[in-house]
Amino acid sequence: MNIRIHRIYDADMPKGYHVLVDRLWPRGISKDEARLNAHWKDLAPGNDLRKWFDHDPDKWGDFRKKYLSELSAHKKEAKEHLKEAGQKNIILLYGAKDKKHNHAHILKEYLEKLI
Repeated sequence: MNIRIHRIYDADMPKGYHVLVDRLWPRGISKDEARLNAHWKDLAPGNDLRKWFDHDPDKWGDFRKKYLSELSAHKKEAKEHLKEAGQKNIILLYGAKDKKHNHAHILKEYLEKLI
């Protein structure tokens, strides 16, 4: 199993088990277009944390710590999601414009430690 990150709006969607990891549905993408296998909104940052961060790179370090703390409370759910994906390559899909400072990177790191 391999975990990759891909922006849902970008072309050249990699093959694998496609999972939306945003709490909110991405604007302008229909459910048919998304072709998702799952939507793991329970592993996305909580609304308060998401609003506080607001994709501000200056808050990245603190956001990372707070989000990892949130994820630790959802370890059971994370393991269940990984089990559902089986041995397929997992593609974590996100909608943020900033490809460097988004929660999908942190989630990927967290999930890889659970494998």
